[in-house]
Amino acid sequence: MKELLKFLTCGSVDDGKSTLIGHLLYDAKLLFADQEQSLIMDSKVGSRGGEIDYSLLLDGLMAEREEGITIDVAYRYFTTEKRSFIVADTPGHTEYTRNMAVGASFADLAVILVDVSKGILTQTKRHARISAMMGVRSFVFALNKMDLVDYDQDRFNELRHDIKVLSAEFDLDDVKIIPVSATEGDNITTPSKNMPWYKGETLLGWLEEVDVTHGNDEEGFVMPVQRVCRPDRSFRGFAGQIESGEISVGDAVKILPGENTARVSRILVTDKESDKASNGMAVTICIDKEIDVSRGSVLVKDAEPEVSRVFSSDILWMDDEPLIEGRGYLLKLGTQRIPATVMKISCKIDVNTGEKVPAKKIVKNEIAQCDIILPRGIVLDAFNKHRSLGEFILIDRVSHMTSACGTVRYSLRRSENVKWQELDITRDLRAASLRQKPLTIWFTGLSGAGKSTLANAVEKRLHAAGKHTMLLDGDNIRMGINSDLGFSERDRIENIRRIGEVAKLMNDAGLIVLTSFISPFVADRRRVREIIGDGTFIEVYVSTPIEKCRERDVKGLYKKADKGEIPNFTGVNSPYEVPENPEITIDTSEMGLEETVDKMMKALEQYL
Repeated sequence: MKELLKFLTCGSVDDGKSTLIGHLLYDAKLLFADQEQSLIMDSKVGSRGGEIDYSLLLDGLMAEREEGITIDVAYRYFTTEKRSFIVADTPGHTEYTRNMAVGASFADLAVILVDVSKGILTQTKRHARISAMMGVRSFVFALNKMDLVDYDQDRFNELRHDIKVLSAEFDLDDVKIIPVSATEGDNITTPSKNMPWYKGETLLGWLEEVDVTHGNDEEGFVMPVQRVCRPDRSFRGFAGQIESGEISVGDAVKILPGENTARVSRILVTDKESDKASNGMAVTICIDKEIDVSRGSVLVKDAEPEVSRVFSSDILWMDDEPLIEGRGYLLKLGTQRIPATVMKISCKIDVNTGEKVPAKKIVKNEIAQCDIILPRGIVLDAFNKHRSLGEFILIDRVSHMTSACGTVRYSLRRSENVKWQELDITRDLRAASLRQKPLTIWFTGLSGAGKSTLANAVEKRLHAAGKHTMLLDGDNIRMGINSDLGFSERDRIENIRRIGEVAKLMNDAGLIVLTSFISPFVADRRRVREIIGDGTFIEVYVSTPIEKCRERDVKGLYKKADKGEIPNFTGVNSPYEVPENPEITIDTSEMGLEETVDKMMKALEQYL
C-alpha cells in the first residue's frame, strides 16, 4: 500500500486554496471523465468569463459557489503513482477559524497559501500558529498569484525572507517555500516556464517525496481504553486504538490511573488472534488479572504519562461567548470525559507579534495559555510527548457545542504535591453526633425576591426543631471572606465557587447550611452542586416576579441600575438564568411569610 499523506490547505481569505487543489487534481489527471465535464460546464456560468474555475471542485456548498469562498472543510482523496493523499481544503474567513482548526487536527502537513500581491496577513499567521499548535510539523508556503506580479523574483525573495522570520518565531523546523500560480498552473504539477529563476520542486513533486514522520518520537506503548468488552462470563477484553508503540502477548502493562500491573494474555485484531500489534491498530487486549479497568483508563508500557488534575494548556477559543476565569466546561481528552474549570488565564497570544499579553477574558478566535483544574486526576501528558494524551476539547455544558480546542503544555506539579488528608472523624460520625443529615439549601433568585428573609425564617424553624444550622448571606460573605471580589462576571463566578467550598466544609462538620445568593448563572450553580454533592445540594428557586422585586427595592438598586449607575446588575443589565431543575420552587409574592415558610418546610421534609 502506498504511504498516505494527510495535509490541509489554509491561509487568508481569497488566497486561492480551493483553486490550487482543483488545478492540481485537473493537471495531474486525477479526475473522472464526468467530473471533468461537470467542471467545464459549471465554469461557463462562473466568475472567470467561461475559463475553468478550478475551485468548483472543492467548493461544494451552494453558498460557497455563490459567494466564491470556502465555508466548510472539503476533504478530497486522490492518489498518484508515488503516494496516496487526503487533503482538507479549509476556509480563510476569520469567522470560520474553528473549521480550519478541525482540518489542522487531522493533518501531517500544512500548505499555507500567501497572496504575493498582499503579503503575509493576520489570518496567515493565525493559521500557521494554529497548525503548529495542533501538532503539524511540516509546512509548505505556496506563494500564490505570481502571475499578478509578473513572476517577479524580487517579490518572491522579499516574501521568502518574511516567511523565514515567521518560521523562526513559530519554531517551524520543516518549511518549504514554492512560488506558484493556482489559476495558471505554474509550479503545481510541472515546472513553470515563467519562473526560470526557480530551480526547486513543484508542489505535487514535493508532496510526493516529503517525509513527515519526524522519527515518530513518542515513547513506549500507549492505548486509551475505549470500551470494555464482556460478551459473556468467559471473556473480558479492553478495546481501543494503539496510539504509540507496540505490544506483544506476555508483555507487562501498567493500568493508569493507579499503579496496577498485569500481563497481556491475548490480543485480538478484529476477531482474529494475534501475537503482537502496533501503532495505529484497533485491538482488543486481555490481561491475566481481574483489575478495575474502564473507559478512560490507559494501558502503557515503557511510557510514563502523568495522572494530574491541574495542568497548563494552549487553547484556541471558538465560542461566541468569551472565556472567563472560573467558568466550568466538559473536557474530552482521549477517551476521558470530565468536568473542568478554567482556573486561570495566564495570557493571550498576539497573533501578529507572538507577544504574550495579560488578559482577563478571551474572545472568539483568540489563542491563550490557561490553567485548567479537574475534580480528580486523569491520564494526560504534554502534547509533544504523546499527542493522544495531550490534545483535548472543551465543551459547553448547556449547548454541548465545542467551545475550545487545546493542547496540554505540562502538568502543574502542585496538584501532585497536595493530597486530601483522610481524617479519623468523618462527616458521617459528625452528622450522627448531631443526629441530622448535612445539607446545603441554596436559595437563588433576583435581588428583592425574598431569599434572605425566607432563608432566615426557615433557619429559625430548623433551629426550633433542634437542627444545627449555619446561614450564609450574600452581603455578609462579601464583607468578610469575599471582600476582595467585585461584581464583574469573573468575580461573581469566584464568589459562588468560594461559597460552595465553604458550604461543603460546613457540611463535613455535620451542619445544615442555608445560603442566600442571587447566583445568576446556571453553570455556576451546577458547579456548586458538583462541589457539594448532588445528594446534599438542595436548590431553591425563589421565583418572585421582577415587578414585585422592584416594588420591594428599599435600597433603590433597580432605579440606580436603570440609570446606568450600577453596572452588571442582575435583571437589568446582566442576565439571570432560571434554574433548570430546582428541587424546590417558591414565589414569595403569593402568600405571607409564615405561610411561605410552612410550604418550604413541607417541601424540605423528604430531604431532612
